[in-house]
Amino acid sequence: MLSDTGTLFTNVIKTYTKAPYNHASLAFDAELKEMYSFGRKNPKNPLNGGFVKEDILTGTYSKYRNTTCVIYRLQVTEREIEKMKRILEVFIKNNNKFLYNILGVIGVSLKEPVEFSNSYFCSQFVADILYRSGIKLSDKLPAMVTPEDFRKNDQMELIYEGKLFDYAPVKQH
Repeated sequence: MLSDTGTLFTNVIKTYTKAPYNHASLAFDAELKEMYSFGRKNPKNPLNGGFVKEDILTGTYSKYRNTTCVIYRLQVTEREIEKMKRILEVFIKNNNKFLYNILGVIGVSLKEPVEFSNSYFCSQFVADILYRSGIKLSDKLPAMVTPEDFRKNDQMELIYEGKLFDYAPVKQH
């Protein structure tokens, strides 16, 4: 899922990227109940970022009801899903050891990858999980992948575009 909450941080990034969505998340179900990314750990504090299991009803999205999003499906094998979930276990178990890679975001704009161990920005995280699971979407290093790269990738099948809280599986909650 790619999203735009309309926050100050998102609007600053959007001014530079000119892209409609500037946050990427990795979801394993249509209802978006099992969704992960790098972003705000606390909806009220944009400076405290890191690995998050995103919860639409209680997390950051719940504070931004006008969030727009685009949801894609990517065909993967059961084996690739197993690999992704194994890699995710490391993030889940070591949640507090991971930091938000703000310098990496700046590095993308300068076309220079900035990588630190245990530090990611949202699209870098999604690209890295896919890459480490054997799923190759592009030739770019994960540290150079932007949400727009996912949006423009022809391997992604468009499922929904619009307001997050108008998406039928989310509305049913």
